[in-house]
Amino acid sequence: MKIAVTYENGQVFQHFGHTEQFKLYEVEDGQVRASQVVDTNGSGHEALAGFLKERGVEALICGGIGGGARNALAQAGIRLYPGAAGDADAQVEALLQGSLCYDPDTVCAHHHDHGAGHDCGGHGHSCG
Repeated sequence: MKIAVTYENGQVFQHFGHTEQFKLYEVEDGQVRASQVVDTNGSGHEALAGFLKERGVEALICGGIGGGARNALAQAGIRLYPGAAGDADAQVEALLQGSLCYDPDTVCAHHHDHGAGHDCGGHGHSCG
């Protein structure tokens, strides 16, 4: 299984459509066997779903994500875990252990509201 995380400086990047890197994890028998950071080469929003599918990604952990990208990921058959935050490696381990803190309803409203209502991630969502 291959898992991708939107990635910046070791953390889950909080805006899917603007991510410049993904960290890809190869998982076997519930353990991470290998990982690598890959550049998106300027791909954005819906195009990133194809980028991930081409690399065999089956699941994505990210922060905020817009509706178009959600649809593109669904069409690509990639399971989505939005609203995650923190250390990327720790989030993958949490997913593998069944304890990932994420919010399936997280939507990035950045494209429609550039003011104080900007919500691009799981801000304020409590897990525990």
